[in-house]
Amino acid sequence: MVQEAAVQEPFRRVSVDEARPLIESGEYEIIDVREPDEYAREHIPGVKLVPLRQFLANPQKYVTRDKVIFVCQVGQRSAVAAEMAAAIGVPEVINLEGGTEAWRNKGYPIERQG
Repeated sequence: MVQEAAVQEPFRRVSVDEARPLIESGEYEIIDVREPDEYAREHIPGVKLVPLRQFLANPQKYVTRDKVIFVCQVGQRSAVAAEMAAAIGVPEVINLEGGTEAWRNKGYPIERQG
């Protein structure tokens, strides 16, 4: 039986504890790939909303920096966006593991609309 080598992802996965200083540093573009209604309910302060389907249709339009952190609700949709960003050549791509839910559960700042 031949054992397959683990596939290396072209982006980093970080916990909310690791992500918080990166987000607060201002060095990273933070893109939330959830839907507008999810974003309106709660989001990390300073994130830019770009729903996943919109991002995937034209990723070059939305990535404006060499360092990007993607976030969604729990980290699955953001991983798809991170994969795409890496594929178009963004040098430093991070996926926020656990997403907005993990961020909120840690007691970190959350903004709500309305």
